[in-house]
Amino acid sequence: MPSAVSQQWQEKATGFFSSSGVKLKEASQTAGTFVGEVAKDAKGNVTDVAERVGSMVKSRWAFLRQPATRHAVQESLISAAATTGTFLRKGITGTKDRVVVGKTKVEEVAKKTAQKSKTILTDIERWQKGVASTDVFGVPIEVTVQRQQAIKPIPLILVKCADYLILSGINSQYLFKAEGDKKVIEQLVSAYNQDFNASVPEGVNPIDVAALAKYYIASLPEPLTTFELYDEIKSARSSIHAMRNVLKMLPSVNYMTLEFITALLLRVSQKSVLNKMDARSLALEMAPVIMWQKDRKPESYRKYWSHPLKSPSKGSMDSTPTYSAWDMLEDDGEDMDASSHIPLDDGIPVDFGAIEVIQCLIEQHNPIFTDANETVWR
Repeated sequence: MPSAVSQQWQEKATGFFSSSGVKLKEASQTAGTFVGEVAKDAKGNVTDVAERVGSMVKSRWAFLRQPATRHAVQESLISAAATTGTFLRKGITGTKDRVVVGKTKVEEVAKKTAQKSKTILTDIERWQKGVASTDVFGVPIEVTVQRQQAIKPIPLILVKCADYLILSGINSQYLFKAEGDKKVIEQLVSAYNQDFNASVPEGVNPIDVAALAKYYIASLPEPLTTFELYDEIKSARSSIHAMRNVLKMLPSVNYMTLEFITALLLRVSQKSVLNKMDARSLALEMAPVIMWQKDRKPESYRKYWSHPLKSPSKGSMDSTPTYSAWDMLEDDGEDMDASSHIPLDDGIPVDFGAIEVIQCLIEQHNPIFTDANETVWR
């Protein structure tokens, strides 16, 4: 039998649900009324906006249909078309001009590139030939020294020339400045290209021997001071200590050869009263072939080894050699003067910094090269 408490809770629940139903019904009716009013207002707003847009389009179309307006629009379109055409013509003309200028620049670059490529290919060919044969001119210095298998890492051609000058020609005027006899020098070049251990024949003019040494250094694919250390060596020219340290960074072959050639130049400068070549004069002549930057190779000396004689005479250098057609044409009408100065007409600006470096290496040779006592002539 249900208790009094249970009956009381049933009555409260029935009352709650009854009142909730009434409230939900009222809320539903209120929401429906609100939504209907919103929809009605929205419909009215849309209709109003549509009427306004239609009226605006109608008025604009009527304005455009007027004769004056159509004429103005046509003129505007014609003007715009004319302006556009002018811009197009100018653009096409400008493009044509730029194409012409660009073509000219391309041709100039192509010409320069072809010239540089020819030089590079020549150097590569001589490099390969030097590795495979006996050439010394135009061959990397390390290849020549390695092939010699000598005690000192110095090209024998420089040793032979230095020995000859110390014994027979240190007092000769304008050593390393005078150009020398082209025919004799070509014979010497050919002789050393066939035998790196060849000796300088007796009686050869010391001017020619000095020129031979100079042209050999000029023929190297890379300067004795190397491209890598160019700036550092140039910056160290005002300090003996700094110069000594930076030169130690050179490859052994380059360092020993540079020490050797500057020791020879020092000996020459010590006889400047007789030979007219002091340290400054020697530096002016030798700096362009000892220290130079990329694309500034001393090409004016290439003529001495680019067309060497095929076979020098086995006897004295005074014997009559066999010349190619190129040699006969080039020498026609030329009177070589042994005292004439070597031309510096490469079109390359004078590198005064390099000149100061070589002058420093000559004048301060012993303090810079601490192992200078290794260079001893008999």
